[in-house]
Amino acid sequence: QGQLVESGGGLVQPGGSLRLSCTVTGNTVAIYSSGWYRQVPGKQRDLVATIGSDGRTSYTDSVKGRFTISRATDKNAIFLQMNSLKPDDTAIYYCNMKGYDAGVHFDAWGQGTQVTVSS
Repeated sequence: QGQLVESGGGLVQPGGSLRLSCTVTGNTVAIYSSGWYRQVPGKQRDLVATIGSDGRTSYTDSVKGRFTISRATDKNAIFLQMNSLKPDDTAIYYCNMKGYDAGVHFDAWGQGTQVTVSS
């Protein structure tokens, strides 16, 4: 089944930018829903942004106007461009994709990537 590999986290100063990437493996993968979530230790994993099969996007209020979710043309990778980062954005970021790999449904998570916003 499809497996997700994330990259792009790191340490950035307030006001800075980072771009996260998430790529799914598999030869016959068809994705119908993708998203980014984040989690702070001791708290639940929260939705940050989603992108549907029709390209429609949605964002949690706290990141609107600062974060942009997008996907590769073949839909097998998604990205999260994060601008004007704030200390409150510090978290582990996880990507999620739902789809079919060779006809078998999957709901997969990336391994998580740490984003730290600090001066």
